[in-house]
Amino acid sequence: MAEQRQDNNALEEAIAKFREDKERDSYVKVMELLERSIVLVPAMPPKDLPAEIMEQMQAGKPVKLPKEAKILPCLLRKETGEQALPIFTSPAQIPPDKKSPMVVAMPFMGVISMVSANQDKVSEVVVNPFTGIMVLNQSILEIAEKRRKAAGQIKTVQVTKEQFQELAHNRMALSLLPKYLFEKGEEGLKKLQQEEGEFLMSLYEEIYPKGQKPSCQPDDFSLMTLNITDTVQLTRVDMPDETAKKNLCYRIYVVWKRDAEELLYYTLEKTKDGNKIAKVTEDGLHEVVEDAPDNGAEIEAILNLVTPS
Repeated sequence: MAEQRQDNNALEEAIAKFREDKERDSYVKVMELLERSIVLVPAMPPKDLPAEIMEQMQAGKPVKLPKEAKILPCLLRKETGEQALPIFTSPAQIPPDKKSPMVVAMPFMGVISMVSANQDKVSEVVVNPFTGIMVLNQSILEIAEKRRKAAGQIKTVQVTKEQFQELAHNRMALSLLPKYLFEKGEEGLKKLQQEEGEFLMSLYEEIYPKGQKPSCQPDDFSLMTLNITDTVQLTRVDMPDETAKKNLCYRIYVVWKRDAEELLYYTLEKTKDGNKIAKVTEDGLHEVVEDAPDNGAEIEAILNLVTPS
């Protein structure tokens, strides 16, 4: 592969040209430039980042993570229920109201490798989804993956058993469960309330390879449902005790607004900067909202977010 570019002006011009004329040659030019580009991927912050990187991230700057850092990219959910991985050619392509907790600068071919390893979860890649969108469908991604392999960029990433368990936990709490609830609405919420830990374990089974079992058990989860008002119901889900000791989601609040038939999904997460309240939206985006209060004031904080004064 040729030297990778961080200045993507030529790439953005090529995308604009393709969007204008839709010619095959224009598309080929875009892909040639993408293969040599560094792109920005919205993601959730991994734990134990060096202070310098955390400062860059908090300042809204693109960051390059250490090789050993594990990232969980933010996905967009399509109307069909499929998920797409958004990437951006520059910070200017990310509107202020669409910013994720962090962005990771990585080679486009690294994105292809990540998507190839998660074909069951990602249906396509969308470039600059909020400005001059360009969609890379499965057939294009397969071609890019073949070119990646031909260029000798195949890398095997080894994770420990504990690291996999942490990744699986966050994927269940921040992706699979909200996706299910947003798709099923009140019916799905009732299933969660009735089956509790047994239902949550079924989501873990979607993540773990055959023959491997999660470290937690159904009884490790605790659910409580409160009818706050005639129109607002709140379900609190406590994660296994071990999650509170790590940089993981340790509690979930699912809000059902009966009058609007609207579901809202909030998480409490332990981070290097303290406990945070975050929100997962219907399109799969994850956003840190504010600092989490003490346990006794959590419900009030969530209600203030749901029904701001």
